[in-house]
Amino acid sequence: MGLPRFGRPKNNGDLSSNLYVANCGPAVGISDDDVASVFCKFGALRGVYAADESGTRVIVSFSEECSAQEALKALHGRPCPQLGGRTLHIRFSVLQPTQQDRVSDLIPVSITASDLNIPGIYLVHDFISAKEEEELLQAVDCRPWNSLSKRRVQHYGYEFCYDNRNVNTKHCLGELPSFVSPILERISSCPTFKSIKNIVLDQLTVNEYPPGVGLSPHIDTHSAFEDLIFSLSLSGPCIMEFRRYENGDWLPRAASDADAKVESLKDDSNFIRRVVYLPPRSLLLLSGEARYAWHHYIPHHKIDKVNGKVIRRASRRVSFTLRKVRAGLCKCEFPQYCDSQSQI
Repeated sequence: MGLPRFGRPKNNGDLSSNLYVANCGPAVGISDDDVASVFCKFGALRGVYAADESGTRVIVSFSEECSAQEALKALHGRPCPQLGGRTLHIRFSVLQPTQQDRVSDLIPVSITASDLNIPGIYLVHDFISAKEEEELLQAVDCRPWNSLSKRRVQHYGYEFCYDNRNVNTKHCLGELPSFVSPILERISSCPTFKSIKNIVLDQLTVNEYPPGVGLSPHIDTHSAFEDLIFSLSLSGPCIMEFRRYENGDWLPRAASDADAKVESLKDDSNFIRRVVYLPPRSLLLLSGEARYAWHHYIPHHKIDKVNGKVIRRASRRVSFTLRKVRAGLCKCEFPQYCDSQSQI
């Protein structure tokens, strides 16, 4: 994910809840926590961010504009004893929307699966309770994580291999952990999925996304997993975008951190885009066309705009992705997206 883009307000007299603070940062031995400890005395902080790649300038983001105004008045142009006596140079700053933000703002965000109008997508809100959510988070936090470049993962049943976008069916890690048994039972008995028969799931990937970290556009490899892909969202919310490439020449890609750059949107004329909001404790199911022919994507944002409302990814998001490992080749009805039928 790139650095957030901040700039000067359009008018010099405009106020903001964000402050550009020069002459401090990691390059001069001052951590974000050090900065936060000084500025938090003026009000609640949203965070401290790098203003650029120099390491000597930061953005301090307050929840309230008045807090930023008080901090600027008290600290600008004066030595700060708590920060090594450095003289801080401060001005107001505003978050600049990226091209991705501007394009996304034009797309309405669906709240329900029916509004998306994509065959094979189901979304159940409040699939689990807040207490069950807390218990699941405690269960995974007691177990070891594997660190990727921008997020952490855990694999159960079978490990997903990011280098070849597949699983090794000859190496089973064992049965799924007992803490997901209630989820599996509820999926089997959920009225929303009553038309789906013989639900068998044997692979679980737990992803932990820090605020601002998303997922690049991809289709789960056809030859790796069967039709049903369930994703349970815990802790933090996000939006998920779906893309259907009409010409079929965009091959499926793994959800790899090595591919975590936000792709260019200079030419988006060759695909259809739909967006849905995934609140905490919701369960998403991708099946049929939605699973095999639509790329899914989580934008790398710290702020999502849902129909005019700003929703901040203030906490980590943890997802439980449940799938069934495929034993043979995929014979789906979408060969243009299928690695089995394309003999990739």
